[in-house]
Amino acid sequence: MNALAATANFLTTPAAFIVVLGILIFVHEFGHFLVARRLGVGVTKFSFGFGPRLFGFRRGETEYMVSAIPLGGYVKLVGESEGEEIPPELRERSFSHKSLGVKMAVVAAGPLGNLIFAVLVFWVVFLGGVPVLLPVIGDVVADSPAARAGLSGGDVVLRVGGEPVATWEDLAVRIKQQGAGRELELTVRRDGKEMAFKVSPEIREGTSIFGEKIREPKIGIIAGQEIVRRKLGPVSAFLRAGKETGKLIELTVMTVVKLVTRVLPSETLGGPILIAQLAGDQARQGVSPFAYFLGLLSVNLGILNLLPIPILDGGHILFFSIEAIRRKPLSPQAKAIAQQVGLAIILMLTALVFYNDIARIVTR
Repeated sequence: MNALAATANFLTTPAAFIVVLGILIFVHEFGHFLVARRLGVGVTKFSFGFGPRLFGFRRGETEYMVSAIPLGGYVKLVGESEGEEIPPELRERSFSHKSLGVKMAVVAAGPLGNLIFAVLVFWVVFLGGVPVLLPVIGDVVADSPAARAGLSGGDVVLRVGGEPVATWEDLAVRIKQQGAGRELELTVRRDGKEMAFKVSPEIREGTSIFGEKIREPKIGIIAGQEIVRRKLGPVSAFLRAGKETGKLIELTVMTVVKLVTRVLPSETLGGPILIAQLAGDQARQGVSPFAYFLGLLSVNLGILNLLPIPILDGGHILFFSIEAIRRKPLSPQAKAIAQQVGLAIILMLTALVFYNDIARIVTR
């Protein structure tokens, strides 16, 4: 049985990785495709997968095909390459002959497609219910305001300052809003009876998700592990999905900033091997965790592609922005140098994340 389980785990990881990477890159390229077609840019090829063509068909000017390597896809636009000769009849539909606004919209559509896809994925996940941590005290820190007030593990917090709380998050927000030094009344249920306790939050040191030291008002209670799934209607689930996507966008941006400012060490970066391992883990836990992981990676892919690094979508947007300010495009030589610098950055980052992935495996 152990051998069978190990074999299943081994097979699940690469399969989940291929599914995740294939879906996310395909969504990204599909965004470019849709907006290009909508804005009158010619598309000569739209491929699901890379490598040799397996099969496909042509409709109008576009060849739709499936290629041998199912790790995403690509879109070939009319006139997208520097120095490409464009027949007179296709000049009107050439990417290079479109306005800067059209060019920027087509380029930005890929990352935007990833963000929209994340919202839709989270919407489906949340329609199945949202896990909620109940306001149940698991333990009380010794010599803390909660301990001195008489709170104990197992107490269920019902109200804070007379206002009801339904989740542990509600409780944490109310305590933080109260601030330090001001007395707060907590109503709890203990052994079927309601009891009230007076407690004054104190400023205590902790760490943020980035490992930074922070000081916040706390009362010294630790959450229990009682979780329920709260059902949401279609509208509430969609709004929650949008909020979740927004939170992950902010988290991704802050992570990039913390890496650049060296608050986060480069050793925390992960690459394809780590993604494959995580994808396999989530796939084994069930459809919902795997779908959430897919949405999270889609947000990451969308935001990282908007970084102003040449060869990424953000780099192209940067070129177009400079062109709009200068009222003339950058010289081919300047673009070529920038592309080489961008490629060098990407190659160094790729080498770094592969090194980190292999180091994790070795040290494990």
